[in-house]
Amino acid sequence: MESNQPVGYLEMIYNKLHGWLDTAVKMLPNLVVAILVFIFFLFIARFIRKITYSFSNRLSEAPAISNLVASIVYLIFLLIGVFIALNVLRLDKAVTSLLAGAGIIGLALGFAFQDLTANFISGIFITFKKPFEVGHVIETNGFTGTVSEIELRSTTMVTDDGLHVIIPNKDVFQKPIINHSLTPMRRIVLTFAIPMNVQLADAERIITDIVKGMKDVQPDKPKTVLFTGIDGVNNKALVRLVCWVSSSMPDAYDRVVHELVTQVVVKLKSASLM
Repeated sequence: MESNQPVGYLEMIYNKLHGWLDTAVKMLPNLVVAILVFIFFLFIARFIRKITYSFSNRLSEAPAISNLVASIVYLIFLLIGVFIALNVLRLDKAVTSLLAGAGIIGLALGFAFQDLTANFISGIFITFKKPFEVGHVIETNGFTGTVSEIELRSTTMVTDDGLHVIIPNKDVFQKPIINHSLTPMRRIVLTFAIPMNVQLADAERIITDIVKGMKDVQPDKPKTVLFTGIDGVNNKALVRLVCWVSSSMPDAYDRVVHELVTQVVVKLKSASLM
């Protein structure tokens, strides 16, 4: 009885292997068709990727975005080929398991890397909407500087101090952006305090002459010098100066403000009006 046990095991193994071989022979045509289907979709995916890259590159003019879109389309067509090939092999349960596993993995990765995903999606929106471009002077998240690089995850800008500031695209996209390069002109508003015991009309005339003589002040925009109130504590009249400068030069605003303050103070003091 015990001597027949090894023979029974060998027969069981033989039958199992014979069954697998028989199934493999029967599935051989399906296997060939599945391989041909996968190869067909592989070539189709590569062809579609090239077309998608060219098309998206015309829209975004950003190689990173074009590569991303082309890769996503490529993977979609490749996965379609894999699922069809598995269906040809009658592996329906495997297809269902793959889809369920991909959904669970995608959900887990979405929760684990939600900040990274938010930055990534924000970078895509920034690239397509183009609220600013490389070389533009912008103000956002408390920083002002020149944009040096726009990536899918972050935006890099160089401040006037020479500091490289890297801001996540989520913060850039969700917060206000002031693009000074898209603003042709900026308004300058300065307020001076003039003693009440002097000739206010003379102070107004001096300030007006200074503004008119500034070469960087826009001549076609209104320039106003108006008394706006009284500082009763210090017994002074408040005069407001308003003018406009061009934003074509990054330092025009700061330079004109400096020259206006310097000339107004010097000339009012020399005339004993301050």
